[in-house]
Amino acid sequence: MPAPQLLGKTLMFLVLCSTYTGAAFAASSDSNGLDEKISRVEQGLSTSVVVKGASAQKMRLADRMHYHQVPAVSIAVVNNGQIEWARAYGVNVVGQPAHTTPSTLFQTASISKAISAMAALHLVEQGKLQLDGDVNNQLKSWKLPDNEFTKEHKVSLRQLLNHSGGVNVHGFHGYTDKQTAPNLLAVLNGDTPANSAAVRVNAIPGTQWSYSGGGYSIIQLMMMEASKQDFPQLLQDIVFTPLAMQHSRFAARLPKQDRNNAAAGHNGSGAAIPGLWHQYPELAAAGMWSTATDLAKIIIEVQKSEAGTSDKILSSQMTKTMLTRGLGETGLGFFVEQQQDRTSFSHSGGNEGFRTLLFGYTKTGQGAVVLTNSDNGSALIQEIFASIAAEYNWPDFKVVEKSVIAADAKLNQKLAGEYLLLNQPAHVFAEADRLYLQSNLLSSNRLELHREANSSFFLTVSNATVRFETDTNNKPTGFSLIRGANTYRATKVR
Repeated sequence: MPAPQLLGKTLMFLVLCSTYTGAAFAASSDSNGLDEKISRVEQGLSTSVVVKGASAQKMRLADRMHYHQVPAVSIAVVNNGQIEWARAYGVNVVGQPAHTTPSTLFQTASISKAISAMAALHLVEQGKLQLDGDVNNQLKSWKLPDNEFTKEHKVSLRQLLNHSGGVNVHGFHGYTDKQTAPNLLAVLNGDTPANSAAVRVNAIPGTQWSYSGGGYSIIQLMMMEASKQDFPQLLQDIVFTPLAMQHSRFAARLPKQDRNNAAAGHNGSGAAIPGLWHQYPELAAAGMWSTATDLAKIIIEVQKSEAGTSDKILSSQMTKTMLTRGLGETGLGFFVEQQQDRTSFSHSGGNEGFRTLLFGYTKTGQGAVVLTNSDNGSALIQEIFASIAAEYNWPDFKVVEKSVIAADAKLNQKLAGEYLLLNQPAHVFAEADRLYLQSNLLSSNRLELHREANSSFFLTVSNATVRFETDTNNKPTGFSLIRGANTYRATKVR
């Protein structure tokens, strides 16, 4: 995972997406009705928050790709328990003519964790792994070092899958094609040429939730040792072959024969990253390549397995266990939320140059996958999901209306200046009645701050609040960026 990601990071390029490339999959013979539905999704994008009273302005996908500088998007929608349609838009590499199609490969980033978790639970059901008990009793070539945190409580596979094992290393940066990538043991030990810290326990296992890609690297080794297979072949056998996921593979370095059919990653300025993509030897955590259509098959299998109508990977009981929250908002591999008539299961992803989201519901047979090849993709993904949710009447991704109060030009001038947000520059600047925030941690575009109360403002790109703080002389000292339960502090430096 690239450096700090708050709201999803949002060279001018020609977006060749005014017409789609690829195919639509119809669940019925009403092709005209489906085309109209797809058209409404393509033209119904919205930010997560809108200003109350402003005229409703739905946005076109092509325009928003251009605005966010996202060269390619791949979408698959699940409805009534089947893939209703899948389309792809744009180009694989900015400035080059190759159109993106539904079979174009994208790095799925941390969606890899959810798929790896399903395979690990399959090995549990086979009796090759134990869900509970000290993982060191199952590891052979490497052991998770004991320390003061593990004296009385040992780390279990269940906890690693749930991100509650007290294990460090949030995410991984990957390696360019000119860098030597480490093997898995070097990653776990933090040895050269690994660019991440050694995987260790830094909290009492089972006492708190903390997202850990390092924990999934331990799981990767456990799975390989238990099965006596290399990881890519193991996932091929357990997941991809049974679900006919023909365009999916785990690979640290993409095979040459696949490279012409792969989307390149792009940075926040819209330029292709050097080498087109990074390689990730941390396969279970971040190393899967796939398509939106293939990942939609995961959604359908989870739905069917939970309902007891399929067991291609997991039994119904194990799927229910997987979709039951432990600590935090995760079950065993997926983020889950229990709703009145259904459970949502999801996972997002962020590798260098790629942003992704898989989201589905049990009971209703609905869901979608959106893959993008840009660091700016998160904001666009939210806008696409808002449109899909509105068209298919989902309870999630609803657009929130917020009221504004009168702008204060003098206040805007006072708040303008240079700030540091997570040790990165953040610029606040005023233009008469309007106040803007620009930070590469949020978007490559400037974001308007809408005043809701005194020195409190909100962003429409996400349901986030910016609250400015002052000293005893009423001079600005910084601001707090608040999104959900998370608060990020910024300090004024000039």
